[in-house]
Amino acid sequence: MENIKLPVHIAVIMDGNGRWAKEHNLPRNEGHRKGTKVLENIIKHANKIGIKYLTVYAFSTENWSRPQNEVNGLMKLFMKYLDRNIKKAMRDDIKFNAIGDIDSPNIPSDLKEKIKVLQEITKDKKGLCFNMAFNYGGRDEIIRACKKMMTEISLDKTGNSEITEALLSSCLDTANQPDPDLMIRTSGEMRTSNFMPWQLTYSEFYFASCLWPEFTVKEFDKAIEEYSTRKRRFGKSE
Repeated sequence: MENIKLPVHIAVIMDGNGRWAKEHNLPRNEGHRKGTKVLENIIKHANKIGIKYLTVYAFSTENWSRPQNEVNGLMKLFMKYLDRNIKKAMRDDIKFNAIGDIDSPNIPSDLKEKIKVLQEITKDKKGLCFNMAFNYGGRDEIIRACKKMMTEISLDKTGNSEITEALLSSCLDTANQPDPDLMIRTSGEMRTSNFMPWQLTYSEFYFASCLWPEFTVKEFDKAIEEYSTRKRRFGKSE
């Protein structure tokens, strides 16, 4: 990746696990398991090449409506991922951060505890900050941010009640992080699916035709190379 302008923050919609499983005559959870292995390769590579923030859409607020056996399988996969990374946290320079409604009663209590443990033991890491969007919905995030913002305004002793973009941004799950420069979505679908609507306003989009279990480090680098050719004007003229 020499002489390539790297994005600081990359967001990823990992789409296609179920379709990959169906194409291979496997249960959907086998697709999710394969997708987890792909994710771990991408996290490792992103950290190696110097990406500062990587946010992935792991489980949405809408995903609870999936068949119970699929949801249970996903919860087990998340637990195994957390257990593995808690064990190797000492040797990896990766900061883990969960975004989404992590306090939801829908989330098993032992999974919540593991999330908090991994966040705590990696909070001072200086390498990649890996954001797992879990029980995440973009509209839900904005609603939660608005509630938090209004609480902060009501507690402000200075009498300043001005609502600004900066204030709302500071109440989002990604507070103190730069917005994604690049959003990657696999499987050929061309929509954001309620993923980071506030933060993706000026992001560059890259849509890969392959399903997530087929996504490779080479494809990840290809997306970055494509990003490096884009001219970002943020509403300004050239």
